[in-house]
Amino acid sequence: MQIAACGTNGTDRMGSCRCCGIGGIGGDSIQDWQLFVVAVSVPQAGDSLLIQVEGIKMTKIIWMSDPHFQNEGTIDGLDPRMRLAAAIDHANTHHADADFAILSGDLVGDDIEGDYTALAGYLAKSELHIYPMMGNNDDRAGLRSRLPLPEDTMPDFIQFALETAEGTVVCLDTHKVGSHAGQFCDVRRDWLDNLLRKTADRPAYIFMHHPPLALGLPKQDEIMLEDDDTFLNVVCRHTNVKHLFMGHVHRPTCGTVRGIPFATLGALSFQAPAPRPAWDWDSFKPPKEAPQYGVLEISNGNVILQYTQFCDFALGMDG
Repeated sequence: MQIAACGTNGTDRMGSCRCCGIGGIGGDSIQDWQLFVVAVSVPQAGDSLLIQVEGIKMTKIIWMSDPHFQNEGTIDGLDPRMRLAAAIDHANTHHADADFAILSGDLVGDDIEGDYTALAGYLAKSELHIYPMMGNNDDRAGLRSRLPLPEDTMPDFIQFALETAEGTVVCLDTHKVGSHAGQFCDVRRDWLDNLLRKTADRPAYIFMHHPPLALGLPKQDEIMLEDDDTFLNVVCRHTNVKHLFMGHVHRPTCGTVRGIPFATLGALSFQAPAPRPAWDWDSFKPPKEAPQYGVLEISNGNVILQYTQFCDFALGMDG
């Protein structure tokens, strides 16, 4: 069998073929090809056939959320520095082949300058580039001054888009100053609407901190995105929106909203209790559930999210 283009094992993160190291033909990487052409010799007939084989391409993202990082002290009996370090070490060891990582909000605690400065040092230990996002506990000026962001990030809000082999990854800013609930104002909505229109020929995968729907988690639903209908009206106008990914609730859930699939994620820090038995913020006590991050693989339009436990519950807990 004679193969005109390799393509048997896909490409690495730099666009080179994993099995032979070929970087591409005619200036295009194999990762960007839609189809490979394979020439097959058939000895019985003595003829040569051309067979089109669908190209293998994939975008792999490590999705982390809600580290609630503090440069000192504990939160609800947890040392968040140990949990973040364990998550980064686990991803370095097992998922260094990912394209990048996303950290979808609630990055720090109350010490804005000290927490963001120390957080930057921890994130620098990651072998993957980690894109930070805004949550309700974050500060735009503090984040922007200490953590790297894409050059085309919005000037007033921390929103940006990342182009991948499988489509456009969109990272939104749902922070509302002085509130734990989320907000998505006209300026941010116009930016998203224009972006989705410009990239209408490519699938779009949206990351945001606050869910734009009630999830059956009574206390978290009280602090969801306030502009939920307006937001959903925007994304439903664009058929290229394929999936929503949200943090904030400290629990994994999944489903659809207006026909669009969504997923939430457990936190890097502490988890929220299940909704039954009922609880409130005064009686809140994190359950003995281990933290997690998500391993997201998008291949030929198919989306697979694996919830991954990266350490035991006891790590970083008092007692």
